[in-house]
Amino acid sequence: MRAAFLTIALSALPVLPAAAADQRGERMELMEQTRQGKLIPVREIERRIVPGVPGAQYLGFDFDSASGIYTLKFLRNGNVIWVEVDGHSGQVIGRSGN
Repeated sequence: MRAAFLTIALSALPVLPAAAADQRGERMELMEQTRQGKLIPVREIERRIVPGVPGAQYLGFDFDSASGIYTLKFLRNGNVIWVEVDGHSGQVIGRSGN
């Protein structure tokens, strides 16, 4: 009886898909590196970059903890624009889309 209850209780717990767990890990890494002063905070990156993509809707960002690169995503006239920014220097290192 006790084992059956435990099995039912455990099956009711939410299970995070691997991608969600990876994203959470990267967000935690981003927060830690920002706290240590190793990375420019994402809000500062956004403040610098978003005005440079006029007429586009800012959709958000991804962060790659291995490289320290932010990828900001925009949408303009049905086209997706990606802007890659070095999180250490704040320099734009790549851009694709129109």
